[in-house]
Amino acid sequence: MDVTRKVIRAAGGLVCRSGDDGQLELVLVHRPAYDDWTFPKGKLHPGESEQEAALREVEEETGLRCRLEREVGLSSYRDARRRTKTVRYWEMRPIGGVLAPANEIDDVRWVPLADVPAALTYMRDVALLIQFEALE
Repeated sequence: MDVTRKVIRAAGGLVCRSGDDGQLELVLVHRPAYDDWTFPKGKLHPGESEQEAALREVEEETGLRCRLEREVGLSSYRDARRRTKTVRYWEMRPIGGVLAPANEIDDVRWVPLADVPAALTYMRDVALLIQFEALE
């Protein structure tokens, strides 16, 4: 591996709420370019903090303005172009907006916590979900 290669930094959120039945629900997004279901996330802009990027990306992809809660964890992997990518995630709660897909997202939905593992495309997201559940 070329150690001079830049790491791609990104941030995102596990956006949660209590559903109508009182059970915890999380937002998942579908990206048609990858045909995957994942948590909302995206790359940092120059000069942007990870917290700022997480809030911006979640709003851009889901339409929800959120507040940061606890930090959930860090995911690190090789992206489709074989670059190292790190994504730092926070638990988030909606404070405004309307859930709707935008940008590279063609579907977005609230998913009951019990159904999230089966809905996620990547095992790294399942591992992040386990970290999130350990915080509860």
